[in-house]
Amino acid sequence: MKKRFNIKIMGQDIAVVSDKGDDHVESVVRYVNEKAEEIEKNSKDVSTLGIAIMVTLNITEELFDLTEEQKKLCNRYESIAENLINYIDKTRIDVNDPLRCA
Repeated sequence: MKKRFNIKIMGQDIAVVSDKGDDHVESVVRYVNEKAEEIEKNSKDVSTLGIAIMVTLNITEELFDLTEEQKKLCNRYESIAENLINYIDKTRIDVNDPLRCA
């Protein structure tokens, strides 16, 4: 069920709606604010909008990296599963084979 949250991002009060729990929303807000503070600390004369854009770019890059890593893992697991299936198919003994030892 969706719930309304009043959050503060980079000093700005914002109302958002989410179907996630309080802890999740608080974690997301904390993460975004930490990223903004990190950028603000390491950048000189950057506007609030500039910081927000840089936070967006950094988090998007993290998402892309994780998505790529997930694809690689899925491909790896699919390959392992195919190899196992092929191995099982090759080693399967036909129980109706007349030459099979009992």
